[in-house]
Parts: sequence; structure tokens; C-alpha cells
Amino acid sequence: MSVRPAVWLAATLVVTIDLFTKQWALSALVPGVRHPVLGDALSWQLVFNSGAAFSLGEGYTWVLTGIAVVVTVGIVYYARRARGRLAVALFGVALGGALGNLIDRLFREPGFGRGHVVDMINYNNVFVGNVADIAIVGAAAVFMLVSLFGKRLVEPAPGDPAPAAKATP
Repeated sequence: MSVRPAVWLAATLVVTIDLFTKQWALSALVPGVRHPVLGDALSWQLVFNSGAAFSLGEGYTWVLTGIAVVVTVGIVYYARRARGRLAVALFGVALGGALGNLIDRLFREPGFGRGHVVDMINYNNVFVGNVADIAIVGAAAVFMLVSLFGKRLVEPAPGDPAPAAKATP
């Protein structure tokens, strides 16, 4: 089974928006300077993040790049078993987010595999993120929410036993 074209289309859309906004931030913002959008709650601020979320793991950029590659491959692997339009869209959005940040890690300064992710959306001084982060977190949140309601988003792997049918009283 191959990955549906709609997954690649959604991923391409997210990567394009992510790269466009990062390029805008690089050309329009001065690193570290906050520009309020909604008071203190939301502002633009150019930051170069060598770590993961909340800048955790700074100094381990190669490790984070390796993890990003594994996650990206995992998304592509499971996207082949996407069940329905919602699952296809979610896998595409998650893949686009993963690729957007992976592109930074591979090709931005200070060098291949050690690149810093460009972040520009400051959320109340709690953390600074980007469009790729929004895609990753948003897709994960919807996956979890849908799963809580018992909806399966992936087809069982070949050879896996079928899910047990619900007993009716």
C-alpha cells in the first residue's frame, strides 16, 4: 500500500506555508526583539532554536535531527494505512510539520544536521514556535481527541488480528 497523494499534498502545503513564514521572519524581524500582536499574549519574535520544544536538548542537535528523521519516516509508514479523509489530512499535516522543522535542522546554520529551527510566534513568553510546530501539535491533539472517542484512524497491519467487535446487550 502506498501513501495517498492527498497526504503529500497536505504536507507540501504545510511545508510551503512554514518556509514562507520563516523566510518572512528572517527578512522582517530582528532576532530577540518582540513585536506585540495581541498584547503580551501573542507576539512576533525571531528566535533560532537548536533544541526541541521549550529549547530542551540544546547542544544535542544531531540527536534531535536523528529523532526528526525517525519520526518523519514513522509518519510516512503509518500514513500508508490511513483510514478515511480525516486520517489522511492529519497524517499530511503532521508530515508537513515534521518536514518543515527537519529542513531547518538539515540546511540552516550552523551546518548540516546541526541547523537551528527558525521560530517566530511568541506565546505569552512561555515558548516561541512556528507554523510547523502548530501543524505537529494540532495534528497530534486531533489524533488523541478522535482516539478518545474510539475512532480508528489507521487500518490494522497485515496479519494483525481484527479488532474485537463490541458486544451489544
